[in-house]
Amino acid sequence: MRRVAFGLLTYFEFFVLALAFVPLMALVALLAKDDPGRRVRGRWMRRFGRLTGACAPPWRFSVEGRAPATIDRRPFVVVANHLSTADPFLLSKLPWDMRWVAKEELFRQPVIGWLMRCGGDIPLRRGERASVEDMFRACRETLAAGVSVMLFPEGTRSPDGLLQSFKDGAFQIAIEAQVPVLPVVVQGTRECRPKGSLWFGEARAVARVLEPIPTAGMTVDQVPKLRALVHARIAAELRKMAEGAAPAAGSPPIGLGSLISARKSTRQRSASAVVDPRADVGEGPQSR
Repeated sequence: MRRVAFGLLTYFEFFVLALAFVPLMALVALLAKDDPGRRVRGRWMRRFGRLTGACAPPWRFSVEGRAPATIDRRPFVVVANHLSTADPFLLSKLPWDMRWVAKEELFRQPVIGWLMRCGGDIPLRRGERASVEDMFRACRETLAAGVSVMLFPEGTRSPDGLLQSFKDGAFQIAIEAQVPVLPVVVQGTRECRPKGSLWFGEARAVARVLEPIPTAGMTVDQVPKLRALVHARIAAELRKMAEGAAPAAGSPPIGLGSLISARKSTRQRSASAVVDPRADVGEGPQSR
């Protein structure tokens, strides 16, 4: 009974917020016409996600790690494991702008689909070559505008909570654009709403940001190598988190303050900093 009550309350909260954000996003879109990267709209979509996660009564979300100091100036291809429809709300707590690649069906849904389009998210119709090519082109244009893109390289939510194999799309995009890959590890959201379940549950979930992986000088024939490297790093971090290990030393809980601190420290470092920006496809959220 408790689970049903939490579920009904969470559904109600989500739809009230979504309806409230429709006129707000329309106003933002009207006032921010000269915004080629849709950064302003993206910030408001992130606020919608953060507010939804914060207001859901059974969820407690946090983020760990260190944001790359250049992420507000140089784009990244952000990738994360995918456990639940709650993942986008958790990842909305990350303090940078990014566009999500998501299955095309979500863009046809009332209210939320319009919000995603207005926010500049990128649709993908799985199994259709033309849609895949459109998605690649949209990602290239987004990265060229200096905005990061976000994909779940598993392509769908894990049915059992275990890390699935990765598809090539995110890594091909990163190599072709010569931008770093930023792995993010998600833990705990499966209890928010397991795949196949209608109801939401109580959960404490965390997103841990790992070190970025540069792609400068890599070629598309190295996509499998990059994919395997990112998969191994996320898998290793999931094992550490399952054992209760804390994030690496010097990686406090992430937020706007830590992003600003990281920017300052990067300005004091030499040009040889960590970030060196120079298929089958995964996709973004099952829900946003």
